[in-house]
Amino acid sequence: METTAEGLELVVDPARRTGRTLLAAGVAQSYVDVADPRYLHFEYVRRMAAVVDLAAPPGRPVTALHLGGGALTLPRWLAATRPGSAQLVVERDAAVVELVRRELPPPAPEVVVRVADARDAVTAAPPDRYDVVLADIYRAARMPGHVASVEFAAAVARTLHPDGVYLVNVTDLPPLVFSRTQVATLRAVFADVCLVADRRMLRGRRYGNLVLAAARPAGRLPVRRLATRVAADPVPGGVLHGPALDAFVSGARPATDTTLADQ
Repeated sequence: METTAEGLELVVDPARRTGRTLLAAGVAQSYVDVADPRYLHFEYVRRMAAVVDLAAPPGRPVTALHLGGGALTLPRWLAATRPGSAQLVVERDAAVVELVRRELPPPAPEVVVRVADARDAVTAAPPDRYDVVLADIYRAARMPGHVASVEFAAAVARTLHPDGVYLVNVTDLPPLVFSRTQVATLRAVFADVCLVADRRMLRGRRYGNLVLAAARPAGRLPVRRLATRVAADPVPGGVLHGPALDAFVSGARPATDTTLADQ
């Protein structure tokens, strides 16, 4: 185990000796199996991976932008399942990058890790560059406002190929006010949006993670196959789309740079 001045640790999973959990101040941030990058420990990570799996032909390399790096769980998984995928990982915390680089096996050569702010990186990215953008951006257990607005979503949309997919990890608690706002925010930019979560969360019974998926063309998301996949997960999930998502988001307004700055 290695501890930095920032309270970061990489600890061995006692139930899976090849598993490593990245902790920040004792809170799990990400998990990676150093022997099997295909193993995904957290259910929300499996849900993000399921969308990628179903949105592109099996095994085909993709171009990916990861906003938030952690232990590089999804970049390692993507490199293993879709060899040759060109990936850029943007991580704001240099201490995380240094710890992971020092203590864990290096990722595939096609994975480039850069220390930068997510919004700066998206703003600087060329248009129509990525097949998928995956966002898992938190600071002190909150998604920073500058990556939660309509303006940021529009900047992400600009970087995606016309049929590209945007994935966002959202942490929330009942009554899921922040999640509803984020759905409304993505719907202001993308024609196709769905939400994937533990069914208990959707019933307002627990705190946890939801995954939002968005694409510019209507009907782009593989909603039916995704619903089948996540229902069979060890932690069964549900998918909200179309009228069900309309009902979920009813009354919520998109977040903008202005409204978030006023909070």
